[in-house]
Amino acid sequence: MPRQYELLIFDWDGTLMDSAGFIVDSIQKACADIGIPVPDERACRQIIGLGLIQALQALLPDLPEGDYPRLVERYRHYYLGQDAEIPLFEGVTEGIRELHGAGFTLAVATGKSLKGLERALDHSGLRTYFAATRCADQTHSKPHPAMVEEIVDELMMDKARALVIGDTSHDMLMAENAGVARLGVTYGAHLPEDLQPHRPLLLAGSFNEVKSWLMTQA
Repeated sequence: MPRQYELLIFDWDGTLMDSAGFIVDSIQKACADIGIPVPDERACRQIIGLGLIQALQALLPDLPEGDYPRLVERYRHYYLGQDAEIPLFEGVTEGIRELHGAGFTLAVATGKSLKGLERALDHSGLRTYFAATRCADQTHSKPHPAMVEEIVDELMMDKARALVIGDTSHDMLMAENAGVARLGVTYGAHLPEDLQPHRPLLLAGSFNEVKSWLMTQA
């Protein structure tokens, strides 16, 4: 029987790359640097997946507008100083290769900037496996459906055969808004109770579980 899904659209941070802790640490250090109260880990994790400016505005809505550029600069100082060291989750390198080899078309929809994703693709060695990517500075940020819709259009694929895989409610809602199926992972930034209301086909506890489900059920 033909596969139900042929286009797999992956989030990056918290889904393929184990970066949530690094992001939280960079946000907290940036806030301390500019002398504002440091948000707790849970609050920082909730905005992971959004574009950087949108994320910081959601996290710190009362911050004066003129302070956001300073905060962004300090965040980038900390994050970019360590991003080459951030590991992929266990099983991702082999799993992405296997999914590609099995004939799935792979793509990335991420809240990272294009420059940030380019670095991550190069550091990880996964660039060759992804047919299309969309970043928050190229189009509307999650949970707007534009990233999914643009990837589907670029690859000239049927939206009914696309599946979004992500670790945050922003990923799930983006997929909902685009009218495509979704699969949630619970090892990233958000908790299972954040993902469950969006009715994912599966809540996976590891990337190996994601791969196994895709190879047998998708």
